[in-house]
Amino acid sequence: MNNLLQKEFKFINIIYLVKELIKEWGEDGLIWLDGDNSHEGKLIKIGTNPIKQYCCRDTDINVNPFNLLENLGPGHWTGWLAYEAASWIEKSVDWKPSEMATMWIASHDPIIKIDLRKKILRVEGLNQKSFSSMCQWISSLKEKRYEEDNRSISLPINSWEWDTSQDEFSENVIKIKRLITQGDIFQANLTTGCSTKINEYISPIDLYLQLKKRSPAPFSGVIIGNGEAKGESIISTSPERFLKVSTQGYVETRPIKGTRPRNNKINIDADMAIELLTSQKDRAENIMIVDLLRNDLGRVCIPGTVQTPLLLNLESYANVHHLTSVIRGKLKDRKTWVDLLYASWPGGSISGAPKVRACQRLQELEKQPRGPYCGSIINIDWDGSFDSNILIRSLFMKDKILRAHAGCGIVADSNPSNEAEEMKWKLLPILKALEN
Repeated sequence: MNNLLQKEFKFINIIYLVKELIKEWGEDGLIWLDGDNSHEGKLIKIGTNPIKQYCCRDTDINVNPFNLLENLGPGHWTGWLAYEAASWIEKSVDWKPSEMATMWIASHDPIIKIDLRKKILRVEGLNQKSFSSMCQWISSLKEKRYEEDNRSISLPINSWEWDTSQDEFSENVIKIKRLITQGDIFQANLTTGCSTKINEYISPIDLYLQLKKRSPAPFSGVIIGNGEAKGESIISTSPERFLKVSTQGYVETRPIKGTRPRNNKINIDADMAIELLTSQKDRAENIMIVDLLRNDLGRVCIPGTVQTPLLLNLESYANVHHLTSVIRGKLKDRKTWVDLLYASWPGGSISGAPKVRACQRLQELEKQPRGPYCGSIINIDWDGSFDSNILIRSLFMKDKILRAHAGCGIVADSNPSNEAEEMKWKLLPILKALEN
């Protein structure tokens, strides 16, 4: 944008910066799109005190979130879109209503951007007055000394109430395997979750910082709702990109399918990685989702442009190894990121194949709505480029209730007890990180 104001500053400790922003403007409406200093997670975006915001819920039957997104107008927009936003796309599924907002999105001006690789902090904005005010405020921080806050959150693991037991989860795996044998579906991402009540207020920022110490990730961050979504927050350490669209209409998605736990012993950890890479079950599951996403992209991309430059690539994080693939394409003329989002929602890696039938069966088996879990944090930059994650490895706060979820991809040769164990060790790093 030709009228975009920009000014660079020396690097400032990010936690200190966020805490000071909260002191100055409060935390309601704050967005912090974080990263892990990897190639995909090198750029941080922080905004506070939003100038515009929109919220809709499952009960707002006349407020279609995709229509709202299509008419946002120019600016820098960040928020979340819940899994059940699919109720505006596919009416044949009996979607469960969620207590959290289906969509909350806000425009911030100015925005603070930090390049972790180059150690550069930049303020960007369109409004001269607010831009100048933020620049002056940041300049005043340079002389202050940051002292780390050693405050620790303690949520005992036994304080979490599970939606399903491991036995119940195993039984649901058996039901899905039976459906696959009958030819009803090919694959389904079965999920469950747990919740705990917080007796005293805990800042979403403090929750995130405690998670971040244990599980840094490239598509992580915090979104704190405001207005109609006040009291609702997303705290994410997601390793998975959903959709990215450039200003020229180039598309990328990075589905994750296939997971193994990390181990402190190097030889065992290497064995786990090799086991994942050579697992016929995990490789088949990943390829199945790649095919599904290629089909989704093909609905709005130019024929022949949908390619898979990376297939079954090993990516290792603090707690898990993953198999990740990359699919790319080029949008057709007059198609936008909203058209792509609509064509691809919900994400293939967290639903199943065929997608609509898998979603129908999952709604029958899962006790609770997913809400923002398996949805996305979405971000539209000043130039109209779009990026989003898949909200896994995340916490969801609604007033005094904190929720966590996990899921497993179920295929024909899935072992029910192994899948229940995988679901457990996917969740445990999050719960243990909050235990002390």
